Amino acid sequence: MVDLLPGSRCGARNLGRLAAAYDAGGRLDSALAAAGVWLLHRQRTIRTVQWLVVAFYALLVIVPAFLPLPQRSAHIWTNLTLFAQFMFWGIWWPFVLLSMVLVGRLWCGLLCPEGALSEAISRHGRGRHTPHWINWKGWPFVAFICTTAYGQFVSVYQYPKPALLILGGSTLAAMAVGYLFGRGKRVWCRYLCPVSGVFALLAKLSPVHYRVDRAAWDSAPKPQASEARLVNCAPLVPIRTMKGAGQCHMCGRCSGFREAVTLARRSPSYEIVRVAGAESKPWETWLIVFGLMGLATGAFHWASSPWFVTAKQAAAAWLIDRGILWPLTGQAPWWVLTNYPEQNDVMTLLDSAMLLAYLFSATVAIGGAACLCLTASSTLLAGARPPWKARFHHLAQSLIPVAGCGVFLGLFGLTASMLHAEGVALPFAAEARAALMGAAALWSVLLAWRICGLYARSWGARWAALLPMAAAVSAEVASWVAPF
Repeated sequence: MVDLLPGSRCGARNLGRLAAAYDAGGRLDSALAAAGVWLLHRQRTIRTVQWLVVAFYALLVIVPAFLPLPQRSAHIWTNLTLFAQFMFWGIWWPFVLLSMVLVGRLWCGLLCPEGALSEAISRHGRGRHTPHWINWKGWPFVAFICTTAYGQFVSVYQYPKPALLILGGSTLAAMAVGYLFGRGKRVWCRYLCPVSGVFALLAKLSPVHYRVDRAAWDSAPKPQASEARLVNCAPLVPIRTMKGAGQCHMCGRCSGFREAVTLARRSPSYEIVRVAGAESKPWETWLIVFGLMGLATGAFHWASSPWFVTAKQAAAAWLIDRGILWPLTGQAPWWVLTNYPEQNDVMTLLDSAMLLAYLFSATVAIGGAACLCLTASSTLLAGARPPWKARFHHLAQSLIPVAGCGVFLGLFGLTASMLHAEGVALPFAAEARAALMGAAALWSVLLAWRICGLYARSWGARWAALLPMAAAVSAEVASWVAPF
């Protein structure tokens, strides 16, 4: 027992530690609340920064597509195309994903060029009502699957024209949606952005969020019209009932509104364990298991997979034996399949068919295995409330850390490859990858343990339900151990 008696030396020491911890926590809470208010009063500065990011983004996306492909002697610091490639796939995207876990969707609210352009055009657009088909909750999953798969066929990580086609096309679509729908809103970001679903999942792990005090909101006097106009929630989040950080863009516009909204800290596990189970979200489950764990893993691994090479060689031999040569020689434009003969990089029809088969197999195998584990765990919690379906989707949320870490490691692998080509070695890169994946796997298991504890009626049932979840985590870890 800890001695807390004021008259004892040990008690005085422990009281001092508690007081110091409470004091530090109070200072941190005050600092976070002040940061939220600071963002509220710096919206003009934020917009200026957004336009600078837009200009930088346009430079990196547009200009390299019209330049000759870099020679073998070119370097990142001497060639704009290589510099843009390194900035996008080596720095920009991996650390945007990391920022979601650390500070929520701050990138979306303060820096994202697509969001800034869509919102700016929406202020002067048609302002139409958002049609029902846009509100379909499956768009983030479908958009992620399509853009990820298509990016592999056109080699989006290696060449500037596919990057312009995919990234620039997404930006034009965001601007078009902003022009047609809403008034100063980000309809594209809310419903259609290909990475919005991934960002929303990762932001659930953030240790900071905008906390809404529902009682204070309801008891506060009705705001004046001028005050209400200041709170323009561009991503269309219902602030009064907001309980998590998945959809919030962390822009600070609602900070202090009705004396009920505050930038605050929380446990990184809070939203997954306590909030995510309140409403079943099947499309988030499919994005986790088939998108992040399945397709994304296959997309990063296929080029170095011995299974892919063996299957392609066997298929080529079978075709040659029968005199069928057109799949081995047929080509397509660069915007359909990779076609850069001057770089000795051409994807034939056979290559594309085998790639499609590999991506489909990886998606079904890894995602299907995860679903079987989720089914087993949910079944072992039989008799608990809520129903089986709700438990299934809630348990799937515990896989977010290990699934997100896999995508980050895939992008970080591109970073390491680009630096290696420049003669820059990253010491302890393998150890860092192993540590990150190990920490993410442990986090997922601990989340699953806590979720199982909400539904299990005994310790035995809780442990039994945890084992299939640990197997799902292990399967994801194994899929990333093999390539490294």
